[in-house]
Amino acid sequence: MTTTKNNAETRDLAGKRALVTGGSRGIGAAIVRHLLDAGAEVLTTARSKTGTVPEGVAFVEADLRTRAGAEALAEAAQAALGGVDILVNNAGGARPFRHALAIPDEEWQDQLDLNYLASVRLDSLLTPGMRERRSGAVVHVSSAAVPTSAPPFLHYTAAKAALQNYSRGLALELAPFGVRVNAVSPGRTATPGGEATREQWARLEEGPGQDTTTPPLGRDGRPDDIADAVLFLVSDRSSWLTGRNLTVDGGEFPV
Repeated sequence: MTTTKNNAETRDLAGKRALVTGGSRGIGAAIVRHLLDAGAEVLTTARSKTGTVPEGVAFVEADLRTRAGAEALAEAAQAALGGVDILVNNAGGARPFRHALAIPDEEWQDQLDLNYLASVRLDSLLTPGMRERRSGAVVHVSSAAVPTSAPPFLHYTAAKAALQNYSRGLALELAPFGVRVNAVSPGRTATPGGEATREQWARLEEGPGQDTTTPPLGRDGRPDDIADAVLFLVSDRSSWLTGRNLTVDGGEFPV
């Protein structure tokens, strides 16, 4: 496991309170470690605790596919942290289908709830406090695959495309109040969830099979690569940056 440097130079989030969704493994777990090492007080959540949460990080089980789940998490964050200065909406995922038109209605709704509306709901509950304090940072974790719209994942990329559009609009609304909103779009990253999804894709009959090409920079991404980008966007080092989508993919996808 790779960790960030824990020294005075990197602890620029001291005193900040952070909530990271989907933070028990993979990219989310790396984001949690980076924020913790930077001095933030961190609460994370997932539908189940499938990984190891670092010492000093609070964990709450939550299903963000419903409004009730988002409200319960917002209440837990308020109780544990006293408020949220940094919100990283990272929870997400998908399973592929053989053809785009084979994706059933319930899967479309599930993808919208998990990969789009979960962020909308949490933002609506937590950014009013940031607005009142005239300070805060929100990051939505999207996907670099959005422009390609691969048919087996069309329900996923459509939800992430909506998230990117919404992120830009929310940034414009909150900018006058000192609250910054940005997105990070990871490319192919070596995580347990990502590997499982790619294996499912490869097993689909008549499907295109998983992409085995190597990104131009010569390797797949690591969770820390994405976490570094998130850390930059929530820190004062990006204080004049909002409404943007930062693609972190080793040059794999067009922008």
